[in-house]
Amino acid sequence: MHRLRHCRGLACVFSPSAQSALKLKNNIPLASCSGLVSYCWGSRSSHQGQSSYYYSSWRPRLRYVLMSLVAGTGAVVAYGLHQSERAAAAVPQTVSLPVYTQEEVMKHCSLDKGIWVTYNGDVYDITDFVAIHPGGNRILLAAGGALEPFWSLYAVHRQEHVQEILSGYKVGVLQAEDCKKQEAANLVDPYSTDPPRHPALIVNSLKPFNAEPPPGLLTDSYITPSALFFTRNHLPVPQVDPNKYRLKIEGLPSGTMSLTLNTLKSNFPKYTVIATIQCAGNRRSDMSKVKPVKGLNWGFAAIGNATWSGARLRDVLYHCGFGPEVAAKARHVQFEGLDCDVTGMPYGVSIPLNKALSEEGDVLLAYEMNGEELPADHGYPVRVIVPGVAGARNVKWLGKVVISEVESECHWQQNDYKGFSPGTNWDTVDYKSAPAIQELPVQSAITQPVDGSLVDRRMEEVNVKGYAWSGGGREVVRVDVSVDGGKTWHVAKLRDNGEDEFPAPSPQPGRAWAWKLWEIAIPLPEGAEVLEVVCKAVDSSYNTQPDSVPPIWNLRGVLCNAWHRVKVKVN
Repeated sequence: MHRLRHCRGLACVFSPSAQSALKLKNNIPLASCSGLVSYCWGSRSSHQGQSSYYYSSWRPRLRYVLMSLVAGTGAVVAYGLHQSERAAAAVPQTVSLPVYTQEEVMKHCSLDKGIWVTYNGDVYDITDFVAIHPGGNRILLAAGGALEPFWSLYAVHRQEHVQEILSGYKVGVLQAEDCKKQEAANLVDPYSTDPPRHPALIVNSLKPFNAEPPPGLLTDSYITPSALFFTRNHLPVPQVDPNKYRLKIEGLPSGTMSLTLNTLKSNFPKYTVIATIQCAGNRRSDMSKVKPVKGLNWGFAAIGNATWSGARLRDVLYHCGFGPEVAAKARHVQFEGLDCDVTGMPYGVSIPLNKALSEEGDVLLAYEMNGEELPADHGYPVRVIVPGVAGARNVKWLGKVVISEVESECHWQQNDYKGFSPGTNWDTVDYKSAPAIQELPVQSAITQPVDGSLVDRRMEEVNVKGYAWSGGGREVVRVDVSVDGGKTWHVAKLRDNGEDEFPAPSPQPGRAWAWKLWEIAIPLPEGAEVLEVVCKAVDSSYNTQPDSVPPIWNLRGVLCNAWHRVKVKVN
């Protein structure tokens, strides 16, 4: 047979029907098993490699552990990969394959007739893969047609191991004339209109674009320059005409309201908040050193501090008719962006209603960043700023606000951005058992010196700098720094404004939205050849950082806030 139908060890955990589709047949050859990896076709997210999808690195003989994707988002799924000792040998292709026309391929567009697709001039029968596809029925969008339009949007699918999976389903080749027609139709790159980016950014994923600034530049300024602010995109940056922009407000007695950009600017008082935004996956690379995780391999610079200006969300909601009648039932505020997947489903999340309505919550419908209109990568023309909360809730290119009794049903609210026990794996994870991440834990990191650098002994001391921040408006009250791995400690000087004042004045209780920069000069220990520099922050609730990563490791690599450590040599 030309197609890989099932692979020994392949296990699907998301539905009984999918499990039944995985009954192993001993008489079926296992083509291309050595290259199989857990993989999502047409879903997106949060986080690794060249996109926001989650992929596992592959090793010999693999077993899928797949989780279902919440319908309506076309977003990232969570799934696992397990390894064993021996590789299953791929069956060599010895039979000449038939040639099909595009018209013949198009007839195979249903489960009854079979699901065929084309890619790079070849024809594939993926009927048996549909039941185990982690992205659900979205795979049917390509039925009877070409994969290129979808894989250009989700560029990570072009990686070698993904194509190895596809190769097991090959049944023929596409007629040369039809290949030329497809090539002409696939010239448009959906990312071609993305904005230019600063060349200093460290790129984690090019399409969609995800990047962070070099750590050494991160704390050069209390306010992070917009061009160097970390970027987390899930799809191509939407092109929005400010004159045609409309923000929809739903779930109120007055019905759906539609607000223009000019209305937001002219009809509501303009408020300014200095707030830090941190990706829930910041420092994921530290967790991946303990054990592989799924997601973009962020360093410790997926965080930034900026000045945000716009209308308060509470003002807009009250203006649109929010009152006691709604308050009696509603519990959440849902946000939807204008960045949509191929099905037209938007990025969506939600926050608690009390956060949105609180005068002290400072939630903004922001249209300015650092005194200028929002850059395209950061949500132009309007984004929501939810201070003290994970970056995932700060929806960019905001298109809709919904007052609701329930949380958003979108993938990023239900099946992503949640923390689990270190003992939870992809066989046992239950996303419904954990709450969505809102406020983030206390965090700090060292930006100077960098790991592996040299310190001149003649300087007699080492200068250490970094940042510290805590979610929920909790102020960082202390940063402790050690140069001997935590045996002895020194208290750093804090700064939470644009001046060189030490110590810094405290913000209002519960409204410490911005990070604090810190620094300290510590004498070099006598005779030391290697320094293990460590930092840990303490917030106003006396929360502090755990000393190591293993106790907080989780399969998605989120909420990494262990002591940050760098090692330097004494010259």
